[in-house]
Amino acid sequence: MATMTAAQKRAQTKAEYDAFLAACPSRKLLDRISDKWVTLVLAALGSDGSHRFGADCAGEPRSMRYSELSRLLAGVSQKMLTQTLRSLERDGLITRTATPTVPVTVSYELTDLGLSLHQMMSGLKAWAETHMDDVLANRATYDDTRAV
Repeated sequence: MATMTAAQKRAQTKAEYDAFLAACPSRKLLDRISDKWVTLVLAALGSDGSHRFGADCAGEPRSMRYSELSRLLAGVSQKMLTQTLRSLERDGLITRTATPTVPVTVSYELTDLGLSLHQMMSGLKAWAETHMDDVLANRATYDDTRAV
């Protein structure tokens, strides 16, 4: 039996990732990145910050302070935003930079890995916004047929 180098073992393990298997680590990653707050944080950091009704998430990625994110993400609790930012930092999708000022200034920014995910997630966000009327109409039709 031939021995494998560490790089070959990593490549084999990577090739064996299968999110359909319960024990696969990619399933936990999918669970994390499918969270609505993750999607919205990525959208916010990956755009120029000009979020208004009907605007897409175009623009250049930029860093944002915690308070900016909190104001932008209507309905997010302080605890949930903190947990989301920590998990994204742990996964290497964002960086946290603390500047020694009084008080300390903390900002968050997408990494290259986070930017690659943002590009995919912004399409999902745009799809949801574009097709919401269709989904609402389908829900109403479904509910009407079930009410009989």
